Amino acid sequence: MILHWSSRSWVSWRRLLHLRGSSRGLSCSATLSNTGGASSGLQDTADTVIIGGGIAGTSIAYHLARQGQKEVVLLEKTDLTAGSTWHAAGLTTAFQGVVNTKRLHYYSLNMYSHLAQETGQETGMHMCGSIRLATTPTRVDEMKYQISRSNHHEAPISLLTPEQVLEHVPIANIDNILMGLYTPYDGHVDPYSLTQAIAKGARGYGAKILQGTGVEALKLREDGRWLVTTTQGDVLADRVVNAAGFWAKEVAKMAGSDLPLVPNHHQYIVTSTVPEVKALKKEIPVLRHLEGSFYLRMERDGLLVGPYESVETMRQCEDWVRDCVPKGFGKELFEPDLDRLEPHLEVAMELIPCFANARIQSVVNGPITYTPDVLPLLGPDILPNMWLAAGFGYGIVHGGGIGKFLADWIQTGEPPFELNECDPLRFGSWATDDYVVAKARESYGMNNAVTFPNEERFAGRPTCRVSGAHELMEKRGARMHFHSGWEQPAWFCPSGGKPEYQPSFRRTNWHTAVEGEVDLVMTSAGIIDLTPFAKLLVEGPDSEAFLNHVTANKIPKVGRTVITHVLTSTGHVYAELTVTRTKEDSFLVITGSGVELHDLRWLQEQARLGGWKVSLANQTDELGCLSVAGPKSKQILAKLSQAFEGKFPFFSAKEVNLAGIDLLAMRLSYTGELGWELYHPRSHTAKLYEALLDAGHEHGVGDFGTLALNVMRQEKGFKMWGAEMNMDTTITDAGLMAFVNMKKGDFVGRAAVVHLLTQRPKRMLVQLRVDSEDVEPHGDETVWLCGKVVGNTTSGCFSHHLRHPIAFAYLPPFLAVPWLPGPG
Repeated sequence: MILHWSSRSWVSWRRLLHLRGSSRGLSCSATLSNTGGASSGLQDTADTVIIGGGIAGTSIAYHLARQGQKEVVLLEKTDLTAGSTWHAAGLTTAFQGVVNTKRLHYYSLNMYSHLAQETGQETGMHMCGSIRLATTPTRVDEMKYQISRSNHHEAPISLLTPEQVLEHVPIANIDNILMGLYTPYDGHVDPYSLTQAIAKGARGYGAKILQGTGVEALKLREDGRWLVTTTQGDVLADRVVNAAGFWAKEVAKMAGSDLPLVPNHHQYIVTSTVPEVKALKKEIPVLRHLEGSFYLRMERDGLLVGPYESVETMRQCEDWVRDCVPKGFGKELFEPDLDRLEPHLEVAMELIPCFANARIQSVVNGPITYTPDVLPLLGPDILPNMWLAAGFGYGIVHGGGIGKFLADWIQTGEPPFELNECDPLRFGSWATDDYVVAKARESYGMNNAVTFPNEERFAGRPTCRVSGAHELMEKRGARMHFHSGWEQPAWFCPSGGKPEYQPSFRRTNWHTAVEGEVDLVMTSAGIIDLTPFAKLLVEGPDSEAFLNHVTANKIPKVGRTVITHVLTSTGHVYAELTVTRTKEDSFLVITGSGVELHDLRWLQEQARLGGWKVSLANQTDELGCLSVAGPKSKQILAKLSQAFEGKFPFFSAKEVNLAGIDLLAMRLSYTGELGWELYHPRSHTAKLYEALLDAGHEHGVGDFGTLALNVMRQEKGFKMWGAEMNMDTTITDAGLMAFVNMKKGDFVGRAAVVHLLTQRPKRMLVQLRVDSEDVEPHGDETVWLCGKVVGNTTSGCFSHHLRHPIAFAYLPPFLAVPWLPGPG
């Protein structure tokens, strides 16, 4: 059977393939022994019970045991790898577009490369490199953008000319190739052998791996430990790690929780020997054709091609989400559907002409579990001592890194570096099954789509999280940005225009509109919807003492507001909070929309461990927030309430009635201009919005969005959590000691701050002017000096007042001083 075809011959070719079958097992009716490899002797107690024996579960067991945890137990209901791991294509790459996920990949590559030497178990590691191929000018821009964000990270990466691509891949047709992005130590590994090697290492360090041991129930005890009921008996665990792959959603339900997961069908084909491939002197790098949306690598003397099908043609296990995974499903596969692969394989034939004459040896079509945004769920759940490692669209390359990351966090009590983009609590109850299915379909179908700065994707929107003024703002030209389930105006199209989404790596269609919004706030007043802010209510007799213990600044008196930071024991910045004391024992805590449950989880854990008499309530969905900022904001608000006519000091808060609405007004603004944030029942947002527009009409009030807000906060030098400060930075790194009160007594992280203040800083946060005509910095770009990497940006924008781009950046102290060129 030859791969060369026309569209008319495709159906007959597909039928021939079905008759041949697959050496990897194509039948869905295959059965799997429930006792093969089973071990006996389940112990009564454990430090950690890990559920799931794939790459993730074994890696976590390996790292916990390697770090010295004594009672590590892994439970696998059938055999190790009996899930998505065994049928994975095994690709390993250092490339990653998300900032710190790069660190997971880099660790995995290093771990896998020496694992065979450590354990004596071969892993089938091929470090042949990989090349991502650009065939359009937009892809070239994307590669330049990505490489600018990669060189300050550890893994080597470079750009290739088409001729250099041909040197690496002599069998390629480079006619349509404009550029390649090369990572020299990428490759592929045999997933089964790798997992067995990790498991062998885990056992060697003392972990117990029990196969044929399914989990039947999970019960949280009052002391925070979990009673795990299995087919072999019960075990009492200090903590549980859910690493159950496409069973993870059902394991979560046993604990009374739910996870936003859906398995997608992923197909790849393997050919028999191809003469041109066999004649090669060395293995070619793994190729990723971005427009064709497939990867291609050598498999012995043949080829393996794995397409990511389109949004329209790809298949999902939607019934598994809404009902359950079929009982006993493990190493079974789905029937192949090669019609869906036709457009991708045709591009593969153009790229590698000899592929057109290849004979098919096997087709693999198995489930790969996706989250709505493709990134995994990695970290602690909101439930005490429940940890998650699930939703790995790229599980093999993630496996080593996630095991180390979770083990470090479990052992030390804090994450080893910032990985908030993978936090399992970035999704809340707003992420319904309908939303998860729609977004996972979109994410899989757009797996190789161009990833722009300020990217928007539209499936599943809107959720239930819309401001009360959503429709009114859309009518006024709002272009919505989506984050944490919320729709929030990013920018407003001027009257008569259309707020179209036109993303680009260069200056784009919202540039002029954002300039107008910045000018509006600086000269008159603007209204912005800040409803997505997370709003937590902390109450109880210990509330003041508790907040003083868990944050670094002194908690204010009634009617006052303070900015304070949650530090870890090592002095790293876990969160930034705005705390307002509304009553003696009642505080409204505001934090970012993307860290709503992230911050709530930390506060709940601290309250539980310390036995503090406090209650914590999440009021994010109940409260709306509109902000009015600009030199005329006070005049506008004074028309609606006398409370604004007299003194209203900076960082003060008052309960006022404004336009018939009882609300809490705080005097502060992230714009750096005179302004207030108005917290009110979300059901009254539309009424409040219209009242502010009416009262401000004579003063020229208008709207502004988050893009303009980001420009103004950077022009003022205001730092942002998640960019300038996070778990990669200490409080001293970020220059935030003005928000730390060392005289108030002990607090979490104080000892670390004392130590940090005795040390000379290794890097400092500064602002830079960037010389660029039409490309703005966004953050994570590499800073070079004399051909050496000296630092990285954290955020950036075009400054409309300075008329050139600016950026925050971390640099060595000797570069953190103003530099003025001499004459001439």
